[in-house]
Amino acid sequence: MRALENTLFDVAFAHVVGASASKHGQRKDNRLDSLFRDLERPKPVRDPNETMELIWAIWIDHRDTAAAHRMFAAVEAIAAGARDLARPMLDDLVHTYPDWAEAWNKRATLAFMERRDNDSVADILSTLKLEPRHFGAILGFAQISMRHGRITEAKAAFEIAMRLNPHIDGLAEIVEDLSSARPLVH
Repeated sequence: MRALENTLFDVAFAHVVGASASKHGQRKDNRLDSLFRDLERPKPVRDPNETMELIWAIWIDHRDTAAAHRMFAAVEAIAAGARDLARPMLDDLVHTYPDWAEAWNKRATLAFMERRDNDSVADILSTLKLEPRHFGAILGFAQISMRHGRITEAKAAFEIAMRLNPHIDGLAEIVEDLSSARPLVH
């Protein structure tokens, strides 16, 4: 595994930390604002899993139906293990629609699966610039941090994701476990 490029990692971490202060992404969507407000409540109005599904549906949707179909095809290819097929589709989506946070996030996910952590962090950074509340991207950053022994950063990212969405199963336990872990020196 190649070492993480520190400058890129630090810039991405700054965006992760800034996520908790952001009210919305560049693609202003009142539906997302309302859904995130509901998730923050200890007792949300609707089932938190339903709210998360709605958020993901908004993120993955696109006004260009051809783009939405290509995204669906890329997601299906990843699920089928056809990563070599998914990669050019996602590359094309981020090139053609650079303001689509979910295209960057899906490409970050693919890079993470392929253990191309620098590429994944770069795409997470692009995701968070567009949608600072993207708890999926923040969780991906936390996992990469863990993979590289950056316990302090991982814990912070998990905590921020938990603030944005306190209803993610198992997240509180992860934060608690990391609170007792000793950070490694870089």
